[in-house]
Amino acid sequence: MLTVALPKGALLKDCIKLFQSVGLDFSAFLDSSNRQLQITDPTNTAQALLVRTHDVPVYVEYGQAQLGVAGYDVLREKNPKVAHLVDLGFGRCRMSVAVKESSPYQRAVELPAHGRVASKFVNCAREYFDSLDLPVEIVPLYGSVELGPITGMSEAIVDLVSTGRTLKENGLVEIEVLYESTARLIAHPLSYRLNSDNLDEIISQIRNTSLAAI
Repeated sequence: MLTVALPKGALLKDCIKLFQSVGLDFSAFLDSSNRQLQITDPTNTAQALLVRTHDVPVYVEYGQAQLGVAGYDVLREKNPKVAHLVDLGFGRCRMSVAVKESSPYQRAVELPAHGRVASKFVNCAREYFDSLDLPVEIVPLYGSVELGPITGMSEAIVDLVSTGRTLKENGLVEIEVLYESTARLIAHPLSYRLNSDNLDEIISQIRNTSLAAI
């Protein structure tokens, strides 16, 4: 039976609409009274796992799920051994460098050498500043990274930005965009090559599903 890893949180509703458009119904996950983390489609041809966003590529890489949906930001950060198949178009956001509004730094390259940058995307942040040939200390934070500059612990942050509202409300401004991120369909490489559980047909249907139809 085909197993799909779906992310909790902001991407879930669009993921469920996507799979409904190809005949798989995992909408039970949207029922607030449902506490199940694994459900089976009514057609009994596929099941879905509800996992944390950052865990989706792990379940796919290790073969517990043949398909999954993860943000490009997660894939860039974790660099899992999975097949990248389709840019799904939803969940659009950007990875950005931000500083306090009162900061004298207007570009990332202007940040002080050996200064501190707070981020939950440690690898992405380090890769970016390495590309600038700017040595900085990456401070790993997994809660509200905006507090880094606010408290003076860091000169800047690297974080996902969608509307920019959270930054504005906390007195921060973007000074650089590393890359744009959207939701991506990924697959377990071996399952994809072997066309396990009729993967090719499902992937083809998803490729042909326009965003307007979701």
